[in-house]
Amino acid sequence: TPIASYAATDMADVPLHKPDRIKAAVDEIRAIDADAWVVIAYGQKLPSDLLADRFAVNLHASRLPRWRGAAPINAAIVAGDRITGNSVIALADRMDAGVVYAQSERQIGPDQTAGGLHDLLAADGPAVIQDVLTDHEKGLLSPTDQDESLVTIAPKLSKADGWVDFADDAVVCAARINGLSPWPGVTASFRGEPLKLIRAIAEQAMPAAQEPGAVLDAAKGHIACRPGGVLRLIDVQPAGKRPMSWRDFANGRSVEAGEMITCPALPA
Repeated sequence: TPIASYAATDMADVPLHKPDRIKAAVDEIRAIDADAWVVIAYGQKLPSDLLADRFAVNLHASRLPRWRGAAPINAAIVAGDRITGNSVIALADRMDAGVVYAQSERQIGPDQTAGGLHDLLAADGPAVIQDVLTDHEKGLLSPTDQDESLVTIAPKLSKADGWVDFADDAVVCAARINGLSPWPGVTASFRGEPLKLIRAIAEQAMPAAQEPGAVLDAAKGHIACRPGGVLRLIDVQPAGKRPMSWRDFANGRSVEAGEMITCPALPA
């Protein structure tokens, strides 16, 4: 992982443990006798005997209780949220359900991708963690219980989620494309070839008397959504090619108005 690679090269004096199963390393890790445990993007549930009598916190990429689960960044964008952030929480028996010690905040722009938002939240994380550790050391922490009535879930994504329905509103289509970029990515079809839709934005409503998925303006990347909705494709990636702007894609293939972009992977 990137963390293990960084630790091995830039923190050679710090012990690095990479157990396949965390339960096998409980005694070894507890022997470090650290003052605090900080967990970031760890996919396994930590055993209670590892955390016993320790101050242990987790950095989660949402403003809990909204978007508990494996894919909070994606879920926030796909849902059309305009604000998200990080939460530093206590580790608890239930996943992402611990008391909240601190949160940060980030605006989500109308063409913000999950990959870009991930990087912004990752950059914000160290400061909010440091604040919590400092307050813990000074005895100043004021934890807040999560409101269970406000819980939403962000389930793990799969390649099967990589679809968009142009019969939806343009805002919904843009949010789905951006929220699933770069992975699993929305894969459409153009001229019978796969075309990954990387970034998009909803344009102001205008007459779109075309079938959903039709190219309205090849130069601008305007695609018809449900009646009155127009989606502008910003970045795409043809099969076997690098990501590119829609303009470069359209110019290189002489895309014309009236051609169709379809999404064969729509769920049943």
